[in-house]
Amino acid sequence: MNLNPPPFSTFRHDGLEIAYFDEGDPSGEPILLIHGFASSANVNWVYPGWLKTLGDAGYRVIALDNLGHGASSKPHDPDFYYIRRMATDAVALLDHLGIPDAHLMGYSMGARISAFLTLRYPDRVRSLILGGLGIAIVTGVGEWDPIADALLAPSLDVVTDARGRMFRAFADQTKSDRLALAACIRTSRDLISAEDMGKIDVPVLIGVGTKDDIAGSGQELAALIPNAIALDIPGRDHMLAVGDRVFKKAVLDFLAGVGQA
Repeated sequence: MNLNPPPFSTFRHDGLEIAYFDEGDPSGEPILLIHGFASSANVNWVYPGWLKTLGDAGYRVIALDNLGHGASSKPHDPDFYYIRRMATDAVALLDHLGIPDAHLMGYSMGARISAFLTLRYPDRVRSLILGGLGIAIVTGVGEWDPIADALLAPSLDVVTDARGRMFRAFADQTKSDRLALAACIRTSRDLISAEDMGKIDVPVLIGVGTKDDIAGSGQELAALIPNAIALDIPGRDHMLAVGDRVFKKAVLDFLAGVGQA
């Protein structure tokens, strides 16, 4: 299995097209991957080697392009991008594939979607891996309006906010629909209370880069969840932690442990 994009399929949910791939061993344990803001299934999971890593380990690897991203529909109405609504796209994909439950892994915004999904549909989740998101899912991660402003700016040259520049550059690099992303960032920031995070009762792994200034502490989040462990991904920031080999090894070890439990 290589790092080239696999073939994608589509299905319709809420009248919109959702693109996804379904790769690896069809008889293996299924794992559903949910990517981060301004990214895509290819950018988060194929190019950094996750599809290869998990596929070579015998898993059935499924990933979708979130609404507004990749090859999925890109409405410009912010109402489509509430996290609780995007979580239903992921559940609809499992339904479409006839999968009753799966391991679930999300990065950044995808981790937020994954946590909401686990709380609302606990019987669909075997285990939960949250990457690039720690205690900020409870406390918030600061001001996000500059990111929407940066996405709507005429060019990167006029963007002065550091975080805005980072996401605008990433969106330009991935040739994203910036109007859809600006709509998404306005409504996809729902928080989860500490009390509700404590209700998650599946095994949880939380991986956050030690140089990530967006995610918040993974250790603090793990302390709220009964069956959670936190991994510090050494020397990685928010953009680079996703493909880190330390993270990959920890995920494989975690999944193997869950399978033996």
